[in-house]
Amino acid sequence: MVATLVVSLSGIGPSTLARCADLADELDRRRVPLSLLLAPRKAVPGAALDWVRARVRGADALVLHGFDHDADPCRRPVSLRRRAEFSALPAHEAGLRLVAARAALHRLGLATDAFAPPSWLASPGTLVALRRHRFALCADMAGVRDLRTGDVRPGRVRMVTDHWSYLAGVARAARRGGFVRIGVDAADLDRIGVRDAVLEAVDLALHHEAVVGSYSSADSPLGSTMNSVPSGAVLDRTR
Repeated sequence: MVATLVVSLSGIGPSTLARCADLADELDRRRVPLSLLLAPRKAVPGAALDWVRARVRGADALVLHGFDHDADPCRRPVSLRRRAEFSALPAHEAGLRLVAARAALHRLGLATDAFAPPSWLASPGTLVALRRHRFALCADMAGVRDLRTGDVRPGRVRMVTDHWSYLAGVARAARRGGFVRIGVDAADLDRIGVRDAVLEAVDLALHHEAVVGSYSSADSPLGSTMNSVPSGAVLDRTR
């Protein structure tokens, strides 16, 4: 069985843009697309947003990454501050935030049918709401779900912690033909060794002949074959 490699990037903003662009350039040299995780309420207009728009016009995929990462969006009397935005919401409340998030994306000139919840945690109600609002794909902590068919491809997200155990885990998954999901928070690229560890992990997966893909309904890691067609799209406002 052939391994699949997907690399995602979150935390894109003015202060992290240079590091994001550097990583993207390195992945371009390896012909590995990025899945760009964007929370529209947190997006800051300017060079970072222009960079995202330019990337999704190419091979990268755009993924809705929550709305604003508010840890207690329902303002419940019992604090949910330790929980991620979509980790505990019932379907109706998740749906309201998904509608707001899509509208905010539209105002930025962007669109996608792929979703990755903050902290990779989606409640059962969130999954119901995603299907109701015709999202095609949800990437969570444990795997990637095709929301149209119900198929799930298991594979946990790998973030850089200990350098050697991280690389060993990636190599083992790739060698066994597994699903290699590399998650990168742009803020972590400031830490010594993180950038190099991510690129080493990508090179290891490619060495084991992993097929590259993205979190995209047109380029789904659930399928047996992969295409280089991004789900992220820049809306044509001239029409």
